[in-house]
Amino acid sequence: MISTVVRTCFPAAAKVVADRAEEINKLNVFPVPDGDTGTNMSLTLNTVVSEVQALPVDATIDDIAKAITHGSLMGARGNSGVITSQILRGVAEGLCDAKNQEHPTPADVAHAWRRGVKVAFKAVRKPVEGTILTVLRDVSAKADQLEKTKISTRDMLDALVVEAYESVARTPELLPVLKENGVVDSGAFGFATFLEAFVNAANGKAGELTDFKTTVDAKADVSAKVAIELNDDWEGSEFRYCNEFLFKAEKPFDVDESLAYLATLGDCELIVGAYPDFKVHVHSNEPNRVLEYMLQFGQVYEVFIHNMDMESHDRTAKIAADQAEAAGAAPEPRKELGFVAVAAGSGEEEILKSLGVDVVVSGGQTMNPSTADILAAIESANAERVIVLPGNGNIRMAAEAAATACEGVEVAVVPTKTVLQGFSAMFAVDPQGSLEDNVEAMTEAIQGVRGGEVTTAVRDSQAADGSPIHAGDVMGIQDDSIDVVGSSVADVTLELIAKMQDEEEGDSLTILAGQDMDDEAFEALLGRIEEAQPDLEVDAHRGEQPLYPVIFSIE
Repeated sequence: MISTVVRTCFPAAAKVVADRAEEINKLNVFPVPDGDTGTNMSLTLNTVVSEVQALPVDATIDDIAKAITHGSLMGARGNSGVITSQILRGVAEGLCDAKNQEHPTPADVAHAWRRGVKVAFKAVRKPVEGTILTVLRDVSAKADQLEKTKISTRDMLDALVVEAYESVARTPELLPVLKENGVVDSGAFGFATFLEAFVNAANGKAGELTDFKTTVDAKADVSAKVAIELNDDWEGSEFRYCNEFLFKAEKPFDVDESLAYLATLGDCELIVGAYPDFKVHVHSNEPNRVLEYMLQFGQVYEVFIHNMDMESHDRTAKIAADQAEAAGAAPEPRKELGFVAVAAGSGEEEILKSLGVDVVVSGGQTMNPSTADILAAIESANAERVIVLPGNGNIRMAAEAAATACEGVEVAVVPTKTVLQGFSAMFAVDPQGSLEDNVEAMTEAIQGVRGGEVTTAVRDSQAADGSPIHAGDVMGIQDDSIDVVGSSVADVTLELIAKMQDEEEGDSLTILAGQDMDDEAFEALLGRIEEAQPDLEVDAHRGEQPLYPVIFSIE
């Protein structure tokens, strides 16, 4: 019976993918590497396993199909996971249509694959050749071809596994980035791995490798192209964050129109599911705008925002370590002292790295990195002792939690509240000094750094003196206190600097332009500052931080 086969074989196949997740991860050199493909596919499959196993023993194939659809949608992680969820949904729906539920025929199998193709391709606005979708289509085409012969269902399934691996082996010819790096597509390889494991379980060979010659040959073709190479070319990619979340619509909305809007914020946009439950996925540099847009139609939950830049570098480091170990070479020795900082803009990151910071975690006031993000950065610093600069009061606790959780590395946190305090802290570093002495010197250095921020109010509120603030007003903030309110970024900046100088006169001003302030406006502002504050030494840079057109510090 189909329901029994699916219920028995799905967990076995999911386990094989989980066991080989790291192998699949290391193949991920797709131009936009949104996380680890093997891990994402495994998490997606495991959610399905949990839902299917929770069904009563007499559950029908319709019940199981609903569990697969819901479980894969709720658990889908990353581009690969979301697409996998749609393949599973389509094939499961196709199996519900089987005319012979006791002993499905080749015609039933072919129909299920056609349904999988239809659902999966409908979910992806811009299908890319040489990926999991190509393998899905090739397998379906092979099923259509075999349906017309006298092949048994068992032999047909075995032949589809062969076709899957042969299609995987062809992916480098269809996607140039794969050929350049000498690998096959990671999602396609993960899909073939799952299919083989499922078929083996269905044919009574769970946990075994298929042992008939044609599949061995097909897998050999794949293995010949899995000579994993280092590939650290993420720097030139346009979008940094993989945004994915579950969405419950509270009113009907146009999915195609929403996808078109998300495409203006990034790429790899997907909205899958059926009213009112959807999964949303998009790569973007502005996660806040993605969430704000969808919130007008309903509620978001289970939000995951992955920094693909860090994931790509981590992948490269893992491969390098594996290759060094395989070659019997010693891994790169650890530095004595390393530094990790949190920053929101590309300009801020460049400045921090120029000052000696080893790893910069993307984040700030509007997007706080997790403890796990900071912990991964500490480990990536490859140092015996690491100092973390959180750059924001809201991030300090996560940094301290990461420091406590880190094993084998001595970690300390210098409690910087702004990225500009981080600059001053790095100027105080003594590379030959101890961890304790550097923490003391860096902490002392930030004491005299007073920070100011200029941004726009998103809702009505009131300033420190009780005066009203309306949504859209420009605010000047000093140490979490809204001290200046106006309508012009330049006017508010000048007034806030003057106020801070009146309270305590400083000698130098470091100022960073955000991504919302262009060069012309920034130059005009600097001219006005120099005219109004002739005694201040001004050090200006582009920080490219979001939402805050100007941040500055006075020392």
